[in-house]
Amino acid sequence: MNNIPKIKLGIVAVSRDCFPESLSVNRRKALVDAYKAKYDASDIYECPICIVESEIHMVQALEDIKKAGCNALCVYLGNFGPEISETLLAKHFEGPKMFCAAAEETQNDLCGGRGDAYCGMLNASYNLKLRNVGAYIPEYPVGDAEDCAKMMNDFIPIARALVGLSKLKIITFGPRPLNFLACNAPIKQLYNLGVEIEENSELDLFESFNKHEGDARIPDVVKDMEAELGAGNKKPEVLAKLAQYELTLLDWVEAHKGYREYVAIAGKCWPAFQTQFGFVPCYVNSRLTGRGIPVSCEVDIYGCLSEYIGTCVSDDIVTLLDINNSVPKDMYKESIQGKFDYTLEDTFMGFHCGNTCSKKLSFHEMKYQMIMARALPIEVTNGTLEGDIVPGDITFYRLQSTADAKIRAYVAEGEVLPVATKSFGGIGVFAIKEMGRFYRHVLIEKNYPHHGAVTFGHHGKALFEVFKYLGVPIEDINYNQPKSLPYPTENPFK
Repeated sequence: MNNIPKIKLGIVAVSRDCFPESLSVNRRKALVDAYKAKYDASDIYECPICIVESEIHMVQALEDIKKAGCNALCVYLGNFGPEISETLLAKHFEGPKMFCAAAEETQNDLCGGRGDAYCGMLNASYNLKLRNVGAYIPEYPVGDAEDCAKMMNDFIPIARALVGLSKLKIITFGPRPLNFLACNAPIKQLYNLGVEIEENSELDLFESFNKHEGDARIPDVVKDMEAELGAGNKKPEVLAKLAQYELTLLDWVEAHKGYREYVAIAGKCWPAFQTQFGFVPCYVNSRLTGRGIPVSCEVDIYGCLSEYIGTCVSDDIVTLLDINNSVPKDMYKESIQGKFDYTLEDTFMGFHCGNTCSKKLSFHEMKYQMIMARALPIEVTNGTLEGDIVPGDITFYRLQSTADAKIRAYVAEGEVLPVATKSFGGIGVFAIKEMGRFYRHVLIEKNYPHHGAVTFGHHGKALFEVFKYLGVPIEDINYNQPKSLPYPTENPFK
């Protein structure tokens, strides 16, 4: 992934002056050693300012971690901690921050060796609220060196998403296609999240594409496509145009990202795209997404935003799919029932025309877009990358603005089943516990669009925390609730 930040987490230990400073000094050293023993040592930076006990120390520590290039902060309560200085440090640090606290080590030293950080975390959280400072506090934020090292490592993907969003520009081309108002949402929340946006006409894109005709780099891109497609290169005649389009997008990104470091694209793909460009862009979208530059379909701006968040959190390729069609009863009975612990209503098919990266498909072939070809010549609908999505754990999620510019999100973990789809496009048989209820009482009830972003792995914990940190109201971060926890709109008599 070359379009997401590298996190350098500065660790600043704090101490209340009526507690032994040695507690924080020794516990910080043990914490750093525990992190380096199990995780990537380049993730962290140990602030050498001995211990923050006062506002002056806070300023010194802040200057030091800034100079060291830290873009995230861990305030570590080695003992009770100075609630004013430690929260001022968080307030003045420009980047994501977390708090965690040291547990007591042994029953044999509960007098001189007792740090009371368990108590100190209460004061820290209260003071953060007084100062309107947001911070990540783990579910159980008190632990020994190994425990706190894991908390910090859990924070790395959260911080990566938050830093990425603060330096992200979304570039769009064209209005949404007719009858796709579901992908239309106010952009006000993008600015609230710190994201920049550049909206362009598809005519601007077409002009730039035409200027790339005969680009000397096209043959090399075609060779790279041929190597990736292998035996799936069923439409070799369209590769040169696709290469021309890929270079158009990449050059546009470089010329237009401005002061932002990271970019994602919400692109147009129909209805006039095929007849004017002479292909569909799905395969190119898949290739850029595979490099960490998400390209959403149908100018889905919040889908593109969601994809980028998932790329940062997972440090891996993501995709964007329609929550598309039900699994037929005969397929369920033949391939799922009795083999997997899911009901028919737990299953559905996630599909899109061909925008999923080849690395996330069990097999892949270049084909034409079957739905579009029902009304157009096949040769202008070439360019989809089709195949069944790889089986394994997934997280389906989305961050969305409502029509009245309120922000909400959903997260649901599940899996892609190793079941042949017997269909077309980039598609998979998905299973999420209680999907039927989630579909009705979250996706339908709360007016989510048909597109959902997908990470390949269970990343619900981190995504949930990202959405909390971004200020999504907790009641508007939805998930697939178990039967024991009914939705507010669920009929109790069903």
